[in-house]
Amino acid sequence: MVLCVLPNGLSHSRFGFSASRRVGKATVRNRAKRMMREAVRRRMSEIPPGQDLVFIARAPIARAPFPEVEAAVEGLLSQAGLIK
Repeated sequence: MVLCVLPNGLSHSRFGFSASRRVGKATVRNRAKRMMREAVRRRMSEIPPGQDLVFIARAPIARAPFPEVEAAVEGLLSQAGLIK
């Protein structure tokens, strides 16, 4: 998974989730985006406002259980300095 972050100058954060065809067929891509969305939703209160975040799924997410996806999202947010 990849995370792109830019400040947006707004009083709220915006989120985007992307999965290309390399991840899998439509059902696999939709499942990957749902898992990323849920993992971010659980951390939403910790993310400071005023950021644009785009999560891009990579192929291994197709076989990953939700706890792994959640840990990956947490690691990316921590690496970006958005959560502690």
